[in-house]
Amino acid sequence: MNNDFTFAIKSIRFDEHYHPSENTRITTNFANLARGESRQENLRNALKMIDNRFNALAHWDNPKGDRYAVELEIISVEMNIDVAGSDNALPLIEILKTNIVDRKTGERIEGIVGNNFSSYVRDYDFSVLLLEHNKSQPGFSTPDDFGGLHGKLFKCFVNSDAYKAHFKKLPVICLSVSSSRTYHRTENQHPVLGFEYLQDEYSLTDEYFQKMGLKVRYFMPPNSVAPLAFYFAGDLLGDYTNLELISTISTMDTFQKIYRPEIYNANSAAGKSYQPSLKHEDYSLTRIVYDREERSRLAIEQGKFVEEHFIKPYHSILQRWSAGCAL
Repeated sequence: MNNDFTFAIKSIRFDEHYHPSENTRITTNFANLARGESRQENLRNALKMIDNRFNALAHWDNPKGDRYAVELEIISVEMNIDVAGSDNALPLIEILKTNIVDRKTGERIEGIVGNNFSSYVRDYDFSVLLLEHNKSQPGFSTPDDFGGLHGKLFKCFVNSDAYKAHFKKLPVICLSVSSSRTYHRTENQHPVLGFEYLQDEYSLTDEYFQKMGLKVRYFMPPNSVAPLAFYFAGDLLGDYTNLELISTISTMDTFQKIYRPEIYNANSAAGKSYQPSLKHEDYSLTRIVYDREERSRLAIEQGKFVEEHFIKPYHSILQRWSAGCAL
């Protein structure tokens, strides 16, 4: 393991009083909710949706549907590069940690870390590097070793002493399925994750997360209308309890209803063969305000930020580290 990079982990509660810090990526889903005139109502409604979804899925020994509450922590990961003259930590990654409160027993149960995934370097890869590469290319292609550096940085973090000191299990990240792929429902049905879907070919996002050491499976949970993509390193069905999985489903299903209503708040459920589309018009809106156009613009701005403050000034160090990285 290379000792040039060290990680610091910070945590802040995500509740109706949350205010994004100056170091938070403002394209992050939860930061976007916590801005503007409707910020507190946005947060309160989103958290209530998460709790309701959790209780609907964890329905056993829960006759009134109010036994559980989900508490969320925003985990911010900063990376320090141990070189002369470098005293600034780069805000590398933000993820979410779920915790489950059992109101019946008073127990507080640790959930899953990961869930939402935000990364400055990923912003650079997709919103700067990929766009620049395709400006001069006939058709669409990816640069050589696209996502290679980001993947190694992520694996370095997950294998770090800092990660192991804070978290007992490997991360699970849950994202929207790709609108460029068709998914086919199988007969494999999990009691919590629901029906599994398969696709013939990985999406660019799937390949990007593969370089982070993460496999992908697609499941449509009970009473959801579209499958979710679950990225994980170990055994998704064997390594996590039902309540842990429900904490991820309830959190990310709620976020996707807000951010991708055309897919996840559609008025009809995915069938045996399903291709998601953001142009789908038969869907409902939540009462939560979200500016998707602003988020796309800010992703480019923040990609340029990481290019200026990380990729360019530490280019030779990163190249040397990446070449010698055995992860």
